[in-house]
Amino acid sequence: MVWRWLPTLFSAEAIPCAMITFVALLMFLQQGVSWAYSTLLCALLNLPWVLKSFVRSKISNFGHFALIIKTVEFYIFLFLVGLAFCFVNVRTYVNHIFICLFVLSCLCAWHELAARMYYERTLFPREQRLYNAPKIFFSQSSMIITYGVMLMAVGTLEVFFRYRSDSISDSWGIAVYALAGIYLLIFIYNLWAIRPPSFQQKSHDGPIAESVRREVRVIERIRQKPHWKAALLLLFILLLPQALLFHTRVLFLIAPTTDSGLGLTLIQVGFAQGTIGVMAFSAALAAGHHLLIRRGPRRTYWPFALSLGISPLVYLLMSLYPPTDLFWVCVATFVAQGCFGFGLNICMLFVRYISGERYRNTVNYLYIPLVSFLMLLPTAASGWLAEQSMIWAGNSACSGFLLYFLIDSATVPLAWIASAVIYFKCNSWLLPVRK
Repeated sequence: MVWRWLPTLFSAEAIPCAMITFVALLMFLQQGVSWAYSTLLCALLNLPWVLKSFVRSKISNFGHFALIIKTVEFYIFLFLVGLAFCFVNVRTYVNHIFICLFVLSCLCAWHELAARMYYERTLFPREQRLYNAPKIFFSQSSMIITYGVMLMAVGTLEVFFRYRSDSISDSWGIAVYALAGIYLLIFIYNLWAIRPPSFQQKSHDGPIAESVRREVRVIERIRQKPHWKAALLLLFILLLPQALLFHTRVLFLIAPTTDSGLGLTLIQVGFAQGTIGVMAFSAALAAGHHLLIRRGPRRTYWPFALSLGISPLVYLLMSLYPPTDLFWVCVATFVAQGCFGFGLNICMLFVRYISGERYRNTVNYLYIPLVSFLMLLPTAASGWLAEQSMIWAGNSACSGFLLYFLIDSATVPLAWIASAVIYFKCNSWLLPVRK
């Protein structure tokens, strides 16, 4: 039965993914790592996701997806325990924390590949469409538990251990150990639940061998497309406002008011960003995808493009008029994250243009690596730029984060101009989206 393995399979993927994508930044910040170095390390953690398409053919040729999933989950559990152990002496093991997180990122990317292959080879296309919504629900729910609930647990433990000199270290260690225990239970259950299917569906988009060969030659396939450089440049410009905001929004929430931040606690950040924000992003992403299928790319192109530029404006407004109530922080986070999730659907148009529509799996496996690659440099540099904004603001009348969000918001008109160029000059890129 599908319900025997579907919830735990994708929950096992979402837990380490949330650790790498969201929680890692707060781990580094609370260990005294600078903003610039923290965002650089977090950007490097995304490298396995950028490169994962290049190892897809090896995993596909191996074929024993159930065995791969169980093996990867076992190593994820081991490195979660190793990550918790690193917090015994934070000053000594900061680099070891990064190494554990980087290995977890590699394992998580491989798990995503194997889980998707298991899902696609086990179920018929009709069944895949039927269970797609539950799959996303369990994945996003696990991400909320890891990002939101875990941060609130760490914040609570920090209050409990506030009189101890190593309260932060102990709090993170206990929380990660608890998460590793939960993951161990999921792994043990999956040992029984995930079994080699009695039959395996072949690729529904063409011969497997041909699809794999095309996926290995990702760069070559991109370069064969006319105007591919312009397409990548314009997509980079569209994602630039969000890339500059991805980590600095958390810096703004947690930075003390003396540094022009909001001075929220981990509990408040976990609730606003890790719970309300993730739910808004997930719901808006799904709504945008549904609208894209129903209305087509030409009717939804401008709503997506405009939506991507709203989030920086929301944080600019928050820096001008800092909210004094957590309710308004949650409202602003809901709007900003919802606009990000809704507008992110525009990336699918570029990915389909680059990869072509003949091979649906190629689109699936190229989407995350391409978007991660284009956002890599801005997210890595965002912490340094925020630090420089603090310095520049010292000689001006505005605050540091206000100056930063002004710079970020200045990229929004550039993104909208790029959108107009795409829409009016390059309509051939707006390929029809199939159901």
